Amino acid sequence: MKKQEHTVKSIAPGSIAEELGIEPGDRLVEINGQKVKDVFDYHYLCNEEFLTVVIEKPDGEEWEFDIEKEYEDDLGIEFENGMMDDYRSCSNKCIFCFIDQMPPGMRETLYFKDDDSRLSFLQGNYVTLTNMSEEDVERIITYKMSPINVSVQTMNPELRCMMLHNRFAGEALKKIYRFAEAGIVMNGQIVLCKGVNDGAELEYSLQELFKLAPAMQSVSVVPVGLSKYREGLYPLEPFNKEEAGATIDIIEKWQKIAYDRFGFHFAQASDEWYLLADRPLPEEERYDGFLQLENGVGMITLLEKEFSEALAAAEPSDKEKHILAATGRLIAPTIAKLSERVREKFPNVHVRVKAIRNDFFGERITVAGLITGQDLIAQVKDDCPEDTLLIPISMLRSGEETLLDDYTVSQVSEIIGKPIRIVKSDGADLLQSMIE
Repeated sequence: MKKQEHTVKSIAPGSIAEELGIEPGDRLVEINGQKVKDVFDYHYLCNEEFLTVVIEKPDGEEWEFDIEKEYEDDLGIEFENGMMDDYRSCSNKCIFCFIDQMPPGMRETLYFKDDDSRLSFLQGNYVTLTNMSEEDVERIITYKMSPINVSVQTMNPELRCMMLHNRFAGEALKKIYRFAEAGIVMNGQIVLCKGVNDGAELEYSLQELFKLAPAMQSVSVVPVGLSKYREGLYPLEPFNKEEAGATIDIIEKWQKIAYDRFGFHFAQASDEWYLLADRPLPEEERYDGFLQLENGVGMITLLEKEFSEALAAAEPSDKEKHILAATGRLIAPTIAKLSERVREKFPNVHVRVKAIRNDFFGERITVAGLITGQDLIAQVKDDCPEDTLLIPISMLRSGEETLLDDYTVSQVSEIIGKPIRIVKSDGADLLQSMIE
C-alpha cells in the first residue's frame, strides 16, 4: 500500500473525524482489521455501525479509534488521492472521443482519458466497462455500489467494437446484464454519431436497454461533439434539423412505453436535440428528477424554473446596472430571454447577452464549457461598455478559476478592464448576478 494514497487531505467541520482529532497529514492504516485498497473498500467498510479505525500520525505513532455511528454516516475524511489508488486510463480509441480532437500544446491533464469504474461511483463519470476486471464487477455487486454510469453507445456488440476500436467492447456489454440481475442501479449514455449508431441502431439499443429497466433507470442520448481538429479521425458529420427531429421521435416513443409500464420516462434527449430540431423543450416532469443533468439533459428547463421562482420572490428595485453576460452559443438565446424578464421588476437593470463563437475548437462547438480564455478575450475586450461581465462556472476547471487554456479569471478581468462575476449553475444565482 502506498502511504500517500491514504493520506488525509482535509476533515469536514463537525464530522466524526474532527471530533476524534484526526487531522490533515494523518494516514489511514486499516478499518476493522482490513487494509483499504481503494475508495470502494473505504466506503463499504465505513458502512457499519461499529468501526475500529487505525490512524498513523506523521511521527509514526498509531492511534486506534472505536467508533459507534449510524450505519451510513460518513467519517468526514477527504484523502489526498480521492481514488485511494492509481487512476485507470481508457484503453479504447472511440470514434467520437473529444480528447482525440484536442489541439497539441495544452496542459497534460487535458489529454488523460479516464475510464475508471470507481470514478463512476465517486464522481458520476460514465465508463465503458472495457477495463473493468472481474474483481471490480464482483466488488460492485457485493458492495452494492449504485448508481453506476455506463457509456453504452450501442447494444450491438459488433458495432460497439468498431465504435470503441476495442475487440473486447462487445463482450463488456455482458457486465450490464450482470449488474441488472444483481439490482445495481445504472444510468446509460449514448453518444450518437450520424450514420453509425443512430436511426435503427438507436431504436435497437433503447429496446435492449429497456429490457434492463428499472435497474437501468435512465439512458441519455447526446449528439457527438465535433471540433475542427479531426484530421486522420473517423469521418463524422453533424446532425441536421430533420435528423434531430427523427432522433427525438425515437426517444419520445420509448419515453411513452417506459412511463406506461414503470411510471418513469427512461430515455432522455439532451437539450441540444430540441434546439436543433426547433422543438419546445419537454416539461419538467419528463426529466424524472433530472437524473442526466450533467449530460445536458433538462439543463435549460431546470434553469428557467429556478430563475422564474427566484424572480417571483425578488423584491423590485430601481437600482441601475449595466451587465454583459458572455456564454456559449447553445444557451445564449435562453439567457437573453430570461434577461428580458428581469426588466419587469428591475426596469433599470440592462443585461446584454453575447454568444461567444468558439474559434479555438471550431464553430460546431457551441457549449459554454468549452470556451477558452483567448476566445472570450478576443470577442469581449473591445465590446464591453457595461460595468460587469458575467460568465458561467462551466467555463472553469472544477474547483478553480481557470479556463481551458489556463487563462485565469483575474487575468481575463485585467485584460478586458472589467470585473467578472462567475455565475453558478442555477437560475437563482443567475438572477442574483444580474440584480445584486
